[in-house]
Amino acid sequence: MTIPFLDLKSQYLSIKDEVINAVENICNNTAFIGGKAVDIFEESFAKYCNASHCIGVGNGTDALWLALKAINIGPGDEVIVPVNTFIASVEAISAVGAIPVFVDNDVDTYTIDIANIEKCITPKSKAIIAVHLYGQSADMDPILDIAAKHGLKVVEDAAQAHGAEYKGRRIGSIGDVACFSFYPGKNLGAYGDGGAVVTNNQEIADIVRLLSQHGSKHKYQHKIAGYNSRLDGIQAAVLNIKMKYIEQWTEARRKNASLYCQLLEGSNIIVPFERKNSRHVYHLFVVRLNNRDEVQKRLLEHGIQTAIHYPIPIHLTEAYVKLGIPKGTYPVSETYANEILSLPMYPELSKKQIHEIVYVLREIVQ
Repeated sequence: MTIPFLDLKSQYLSIKDEVINAVENICNNTAFIGGKAVDIFEESFAKYCNASHCIGVGNGTDALWLALKAINIGPGDEVIVPVNTFIASVEAISAVGAIPVFVDNDVDTYTIDIANIEKCITPKSKAIIAVHLYGQSADMDPILDIAAKHGLKVVEDAAQAHGAEYKGRRIGSIGDVACFSFYPGKNLGAYGDGGAVVTNNQEIADIVRLLSQHGSKHKYQHKIAGYNSRLDGIQAAVLNIKMKYIEQWTEARRKNASLYCQLLEGSNIIVPFERKNSRHVYHLFVVRLNNRDEVQKRLLEHGIQTAIHYPIPIHLTEAYVKLGIPKGTYPVSETYANEILSLPMYPELSKKQIHEIVYVLREIVQ
């Protein structure tokens, strides 16, 4: 039995008729850029995040650098960011000319280690990017306290955390501004690229919208030199369909994660830690184990696909080696990069498949 790491087709088939009708409606009305579908999505997603504003943009990476631009981050500024993250969190900092300042990850949650944030703050520090990694929120209250103490902005990188919560607050509504990706594999995924900036701050929302549409509120009237980054009508139509199911799918992910944890109890495999009073949405189900590469190879021999998120901490990638940060600087992230393995996780994953995955995994990892 082959068990894919991600099964987008099963989800598509479950909503196929709705999607085809929605896309056909966009085509019939030639509402390819902007239009009613985008307006509806922006309003519903803002409400879902308990936020006042949502601006649809081209992708999650654009959301990040547009948000940084909107809070006036630029050349020479420093932005604190976890070293255990997808490179987009850091690329956005580079894109606005700022300097990434890395922090190691927490030993339990894999999110930014709050104990090491304050020691990284300098007079050049302007913001902290709190990455809600794998579907779990960063520890936001201490981050907000540190930011307030030092006059820093807080950007939530919520690309993997649609619907996650922190102490009863929905991710996307906690920091100064939040950024989402709707890449197809996300918990809320489009059928192409897409992203959004979410905020409760009217000024930030206005600037992001202006920047994303060539610096123009009205056609050919350009207030500033902006960019072109917009969520298109077809992607918004797909997302509007999926918004009806996001909570159902999230609970399915959580049930799957619970079954994984139950079946792996007592093994030599470390399962995800869910912070108390938080809602983990399990974009990824990341375990830790010894001999990770060999285990991954043997799982694949049994038809079980897995992935690694992420195999190389950002400071050791070729793109950022120029920063001159030596190996050993971030020991937790560097150690975990050799141990973490993402098991199949999606709403449509069956109990039978999870039992099969765990059975094979336990046979391999004694």
